[in-house]
Amino acid sequence: MTPQNARIPMMGEDGLLTMLEWAAREGWNPGVDDAAPYFAADPKGYLGCYLDNQLVSMVSAVKYSPSFGFLGFYITHPKFRKQGYGSLVWREAMRLLEGHTVGLDGVLELQENYEKSGFKLVHKNMRYSGMPNVNIPMDQRLSIIGNGIIPSLVKYDSNYFPTERADFLNRWLEPMNPMRWGLYLIEEGVIQGYGVIRAAIDGYRIGPLFAETPRGADLLFRGLAGSVKGEMVSIDLPLPNEDAVELAERYDLSPVSSTARMYKGQDPNLPLKNIYSFASYELG
Repeated sequence: MTPQNARIPMMGEDGLLTMLEWAAREGWNPGVDDAAPYFAADPKGYLGCYLDNQLVSMVSAVKYSPSFGFLGFYITHPKFRKQGYGSLVWREAMRLLEGHTVGLDGVLELQENYEKSGFKLVHKNMRYSGMPNVNIPMDQRLSIIGNGIIPSLVKYDSNYFPTERADFLNRWLEPMNPMRWGLYLIEEGVIQGYGVIRAAIDGYRIGPLFAETPRGADLLFRGLAGSVKGEMVSIDLPLPNEDAVELAERYDLSPVSSTARMYKGQDPNLPLKNIYSFASYELG
């Protein structure tokens, strides 16, 4: 079979579950309940390349707005690599996102390939993991995220993401989810930061974690990590944020893997000093 025999349909929510399984095999450690919020972000944003009925390659091309999209899940089955199938699904994703500024967090080995498609490196990220020995701080400025604060957090989040992502966050932040929960920090009625922790294939992942100050980020981190004390915790931080690196190292997290944040189109110039962890590498 050749790439000429392939077809590239959109994948439904069941297909997205398969994408997450492939991501787990690649060692990306996705969250165990990522599918619903990912699908809510853009139900038409997930593509699979099939030979007959066999999935051989995949990619996500999520449109957050008419002007911004994000690429992820770019994986080809090991038996079908370097045969053109990845290029096929990549081109279809780029076609869907034509006219958008497009972001991605790519593995460093593929950075040159992304540059050939017009992407430019903005900064590198690092995943830090470890077992932080922290307790939940007794601080009245910290509150558990509930339905009433979500609209305000959606607006706050847009300061640290290239566009508003309400559909995604309404599911990501939904309360009473045993697999994912969050905290926000508020002072004198003004939000000063928020963070989410979720169960992953291996341990827990914190993201996003945004804060106005290093002290605020520290409070949020301890509140989230302290809720799963004794478990492995990971954060995905932008390396230019030295305060984020110091936070990770302060609580005995170690660097595990690096990715490249790249954009095709206008760089949104995010305030990295306030970003202590991204929500995910797959959706930004």
